[in-house]
Amino acid sequence: MSQIKEIFEKLPSVFNAEAAKGKNIVFQYDITGEGGGQWQVIVNDGKCEVKEGVHPNPSVTLTMDAENYLAMAAKKLKPTTAYMTGKLKIKGNIFLAQKFAEFFRM
Repeated sequence: MSQIKEIFEKLPSVFNAEAAKGKNIVFQYDITGEGGGQWQVIVNDGKCEVKEGVHPNPSVTLTMDAENYLAMAAKKLKPTTAYMTGKLKIKGNIFLAQKFAEFFRM
C-alpha cells in the first residue's frame, strides 16, 4: 500500500465534522507519479467519505506530483507555497480548496 493511499484512508479519522456542518464540497485529488492515484474526498453536511477514482462533478480539483503531496502532508511544503510555485494546480473554486485545512486536522 502506498503512503499516499494511507494518507487518504486516514482522512475520515481526522475529520472535523463540526467545521463541515452545512457544507457540500467534493475535493478531487489527482496525484501524479509513483505511488499516486486519484481520490475523491466528499464532505457533505458534517460527514466525510473518501473514495478512489474520479468524481464526475467535483467542486475543486487539486493536482500535484506524489513527492510534493507527501511533502505537503508532512508539513514540509505549505499549500500556499506549492500553489504559488506551480507545484499544486487548482481547477475550480480556489477558495473551496482552502477549506480543506479547516475540515481535516492533519
